[in-house]
Amino acid sequence: MKRKTLLIIGPTAVGKSSLLGRALLEFPQLVDIITYTTRAPRSGEKEGDPYHFVSEQRFRELLAEDFFLEHAFVHGLLYGTPRDQLDRAHHEGKIAIMDIDVQGAKKMREFFPDAATVFLLPPTMEALRQRFIKRGVTQPGDLEKRLESAQKEMAQSQDFDQTIVNADFDQAYSELRKVIEKLL
Repeated sequence: MKRKTLLIIGPTAVGKSSLLGRALLEFPQLVDIITYTTRAPRSGEKEGDPYHFVSEQRFRELLAEDFFLEHAFVHGLLYGTPRDQLDRAHHEGKIAIMDIDVQGAKKMREFFPDAATVFLLPPTMEALRQRFIKRGVTQPGDLEKRLESAQKEMAQSQDFDQTIVNADFDQAYSELRKVIEKLL
């Protein structure tokens, strides 16, 4: 059985989760792989949506149990991809879809070299800055650090199968939809 996987990659605040959410509503063949993190939930987030929120101690326990297929330290926090969710999705013949950063995507390709990868770009750095501010990232040092990190990630966009510029959500989704239809 072929293990189909779709990775949506890009810097924080570029719109990965929004596009993934719309795809999940339209395509029942997709299974969202929910990452574990040590970060605190933001306003409107809850356990399991969009992450499993755990303490650093619990994350390290899961790590010791070989629970994660891959994990990363990003912006001072831990993130990990649970092995069991991917196994279950593939066993059911579904397409595992993930919203993931560059570091995690490169690790995932080691396990799933045939994974389809889509790198999502902001229309401009100023647009990304405004998205960060809308999310509450307003401290100058933190904002600049995140923008610098985003630039480093975007410089690697050519390492992936396709890039989509998220200037217009409907247009970006239309391009992602074509990728999903090819996988199906």
